[in-house]
Amino acid sequence: MLRKFISQNTFFCALIILLGFTASCKKASNTPDGQGLTQGTSGTRSELTKDSIYLYAQQTYYWNVGMPSYSAFNPRQYGSNNAVLAALKALPSTGGKDKYSFIDDGTVAGELGGIGGDFGFSVFFAGTNDLRVKYVYTGSPAGVQGLRRGYQITKINGSTDINTTDERINFIVNAIFGANPTVTMTVLKPDGTSQDVTINKASYNINPILFTKTYTIGAKKVGYIVFNSFTTNSIDLLDAAFAKFSTDGVTELVVDLRYNGGGSVGTSEAFTNLIAPAAQNGKVMYTTYWTQTMQDNQATILQNQKFYAKGNDGVTRMYSYFDYSYKPTVAAGNQEVFAKRGSLNGLNRVYFIVTNSTASASELLINNLKPVIDVKLIGKKTYGKPVGFFAIHIDKNDLYIPQFETKNQLNQGGYFDGIAVDKDIFDDVTKDFGDPTEKLLAQALYYSANGIFSSVLKDNIISSTSTLPKNVVEDLSGKMDHEFKGMVETRKLRFK
Repeated sequence: MLRKFISQNTFFCALIILLGFTASCKKASNTPDGQGLTQGTSGTRSELTKDSIYLYAQQTYYWNVGMPSYSAFNPRQYGSNNAVLAALKALPSTGGKDKYSFIDDGTVAGELGGIGGDFGFSVFFAGTNDLRVKYVYTGSPAGVQGLRRGYQITKINGSTDINTTDERINFIVNAIFGANPTVTMTVLKPDGTSQDVTINKASYNINPILFTKTYTIGAKKVGYIVFNSFTTNSIDLLDAAFAKFSTDGVTELVVDLRYNGGGSVGTSEAFTNLIAPAAQNGKVMYTTYWTQTMQDNQATILQNQKFYAKGNDGVTRMYSYFDYSYKPTVAAGNQEVFAKRGSLNGLNRVYFIVTNSTASASELLINNLKPVIDVKLIGKKTYGKPVGFFAIHIDKNDLYIPQFETKNQLNQGGYFDGIAVDKDIFDDVTKDFGDPTEKLLAQALYYSANGIFSSVLKDNIISSTSTLPKNVVEDLSGKMDHEFKGMVETRKLRFK
């Protein structure tokens, strides 16, 4: 969940470059384990960075209770920064729940801001030898080449050997998600024609709304929106889409989050308020619970994460993340209340299309709405990420480790194993978004018309023509899912 931290001005970025290594790699003298670590402790750049990863975790990690001391953990014993992080994730204090922490080079911050720098599409198998485009960003290099969801890929970088063996999956993943600047493909379209494409990586603006439409189901108007990422630049786009739904007289809504791994908390809140009934205005939407160390004003290492901002008195000065209040209250900015957004009122039901790729800010949206409107989930159980983070800048990298958990107005949360669905059925990548025969959308439209889900033969395979069983699809999902999963704090918290 990216809340409002990323909304700080551009000077913040320049300041981090200046101070990021010199400040964040210092070992604080008042570390909780009492090891007597002092400012200016000697070490190589690599050693100090490993120290910093441990020390930030010690004070801000969601599972920091019961962590070993610095000397017992000894971060310098590990061969890389990622090895340090892996050791933290494996600590008994996490209970095996941390599948979220990672180190990034700044790419995530760019994507959350709505800037992509890849090919702009993703893929998945519809059969053992049937690889399909699963989504495309319109303005991306792939979008410019005319790629569409559902196109079959018959050749990649000159190879027609496309199948679900580990060797070929590695080849496909490296070709599409690896470091190469170009990929060549032959695609087969639904009309039977083929097209050769060469796609070059480039920077582009991400529009996470991949499709919208209003369907007439009997006397009802049912809106449908495919939303692929909670970028910080997408709220105006959501406002426009919901204004159209309002004009159309929509009373039920299908929100397709099947590949949405999360993003900005602030965007998730805006989306929630576009859907929630106005009768909820002023009532609690959800509460953010930061680590107890942060709530108790003891995470002193955050003094090293500095930025310029306008204070409560309107004066711009240098602050640090230590200057924020992390108490779970409205006054601290950690308890959100509903505030109806837009003119779409009177929604009776919301259908969420989800998969194991649906995570974080997507799950926050669903969990926020469950107590206040009729919610139905269609697809597969979600990823399970009720925790979020903000970026900690260490040297040239961003450290993302969970620092908070969210719970809705009924204090419900803790869905580390995912949120269960009402209709269990696999994604169908052979059909484009909006096709009423696509299996997941079809279930929502059927329920709208009949008040029940339909009984579908072969629910446990990916499409009507696929031979992929459930366990193979789940295995492939783990190997080929390269979407970011995170809930990043981007809201503007309150100073102490």
